Amino acid sequence: MNSLRVRIGVLGLALLAGLSAPTTGAAAAEAAPAPTVEEQRLDKTVPQEILRRSGFDVLATEFGRDLDAAGSYAQARRIVVREASALWRRAVERAQGRGPEGGDLSRDDDRPLYWARLSMTRDVRTWEPGFGLSEARRAALLDALERGSRGQTDIRHPRGDHGISGVSGVRRILVTGFDPFTLDRDIRISNPSGATALALDGTVIETADGPARVETAVFPVRWQDFAGGTSQAFGTGGGTVERTLRPYLKQVDLFTTVSQGRVGRFDIERTNGAWRGGFGDNENVSRTETIPVADPASQPQWTTTTLPYEEIVAADTGRFPVYDNTSVTEIPAGATQAVVRPEGPTPGSTARAGGGGDYLSNEIAYRATLLRDRLGLHDVLPGGHVHTPVLQFGTGNTDPATGSVTDPEFVRNRLDIIAQVRTILKVAAGSPVTG
Repeated sequence: MNSLRVRIGVLGLALLAGLSAPTTGAAAAEAAPAPTVEEQRLDKTVPQEILRRSGFDVLATEFGRDLDAAGSYAQARRIVVREASALWRRAVERAQGRGPEGGDLSRDDDRPLYWARLSMTRDVRTWEPGFGLSEARRAALLDALERGSRGQTDIRHPRGDHGISGVSGVRRILVTGFDPFTLDRDIRISNPSGATALALDGTVIETADGPARVETAVFPVRWQDFAGGTSQAFGTGGGTVERTLRPYLKQVDLFTTVSQGRVGRFDIERTNGAWRGGFGDNENVSRTETIPVADPASQPQWTTTTLPYEEIVAADTGRFPVYDNTSVTEIPAGATQAVVRPEGPTPGSTARAGGGGDYLSNEIAYRATLLRDRLGLHDVLPGGHVHTPVLQFGTGNTDPATGSVTDPEFVRNRLDIIAQVRTILKVAAGSPVTG
């Protein structure tokens, strides 16, 4: 990086807050913020090993060099948009066995994408170009980098009148995954939902009703991105779930959000609750509140799956058992204490946890199914949430302080989870919507 790039702490930011800088054109030069909590983990040994052993360290280095060479905001934006999309495509191609091997980590690994993206966002966040960069323009660059490197701008379903119209042809499936999380507990962690997104993006599944093309995207584990507004990590481009899914829900035949859930089992989550339980996200930020959405006056406490859960549970989809999870936690109407309801919510109750809990897994399911309902698609579009088993390291490799970043059992578990999600999609796409 050139000498203009500096990293300043919180105290430095406070001292500079009231100072102005020379302008170049319409853009005021403003001091670059410090790296985020997520980005600060990059310098640890494990992330550097994952980047090196996947070949993604080269991508991050080349991006920083190209960014430093940019002579204008317009040129910087072109670089960011191009390289963000290239990172997503490289990760997908690697996961699907195309392109250069790029190291000895197994191709199904989702972690190189995560850590390479953070390297690139840190470069943009701490960059101080000679032409000056306003806070708004830096946020726009970060937004473009986040969306492009997550596949959110790369959703390409087949042309033609398909989707919920019922017209025959190639059916369309939309699947989402997540970044790794709980990294302060074990920085080696992988997220099988993100790995599934990379493995399935652009692939075709043969279903009982004909071929279906799968398109995918990956989401951050950050409360603020889901709510909208300004995030330390994301800039001003929040509301990421609705922003990404809204253009496509009327075009698809099936959607499912996917995340990592419990040990040794899949869950098809029947009900999603309108509550954030406060668990810390990847920025170590906590939120305990009703899920913030547009038009809160019409916000329901609960939304439900329209995935064909009975058919999915009954099918032989793989080695992990699959459950129709109906349990929720609620405050019953007229009560003040929360109780667990194994068979689902009661009339007039207030949500405290959906079947998928009260973290961002539940929230993405709630937001996606609420969007489905607000678009008038509840009775015609199968959609909901699939929780995968926890991806576990092999015996003897469970201690993050002494363990290695991968092992054969870890890889086998991830591959089996990916294969089982694919089979679940095949069953769901060939079954009727559940009301």
